Amino acid sequence: MDPESAADEITDAIAQIEMHRQESARQAGLAPACNEALRKLHEILGEEQDALQRHGPGTRHPENIRALTAAIEKVKKLAVAGNPGVGHARGQEQKRISPSAPHKPPRNRGRRTMGRRGSR
Repeated sequence: MDPESAADEITDAIAQIEMHRQESARQAGLAPACNEALRKLHEILGEEQDALQRHGPGTRHPENIRALTAAIEKVKKLAVAGNPGVGHARGQEQKRISPSAPHKPPRNRGRRTMGRRGSR
């Protein structure tokens, strides 16, 4: 791979993946499209990281890795924005409590007597 054309190849690959993701999102939905795009981007990122280790930092591989990382973060944000339940336990929304909200202490129910009413 020629170092001067590598950045162009990566840029073209990212653009092609993004166009395919947009088309897939229209047909199959946002989540599957983002998952496929992330898989492809991670695959290319792994190849670039291997090439960086083989050829050293004097090549365009660090720039390619930064571009791929930025593209991955963009797709992750799209996936989360399209599916608000992602990242929350069991898909539930997190409760938002403002720091100035008054705090209600738990009700004290006292000791329970296991069905017995007081003494006779």
